[in-house]
Amino acid sequence: MTRRFLGLMMAFGHGMSKLFQPGHFGPTEQFVQGVSKMGFPAPTFFAWCSALAEFIGGLLVAIGLLTRPAAAVLAFNMAIAAFITHLHAPVVASQGASKESALLYLLPALLLLAIGAGRYSFDFLWRRSFAEPTP
Repeated sequence: MTRRFLGLMMAFGHGMSKLFQPGHFGPTEQFVQGVSKMGFPAPTFFAWCSALAEFIGGLLVAIGLLTRPAAAVLAFNMAIAAFITHLHAPVVASQGASKESALLYLLPALLLLAIGAGRYSFDFLWRRSFAEPTP
């Protein structure tokens, strides 16, 4: 349940809003400028990478397909958000930016990276279909 919730919230709460704007597809100019201010070369490319990582990575985590690689990408993305984008922001703030949201996505992504998707996932079915039959 947690894996599906994390994936769907990441995909539709974060990634979708970075990709789909009314009358526009792709990262907004404001998001690209934010990536540029962080010092990334080719900020448009990295803005696309971030948006796609959140949307597609979130969907992959939600269905449990390629969970560990998707969780690694999400964890990296959230680490950048927490420790570069919001470097000087407090961990928790009643108003304004904080690290809280990024950390709340980072920790379960790291957990999924460590333990995998679990029994109710496409990863489990995939592994099972290639496992040797037990005598």
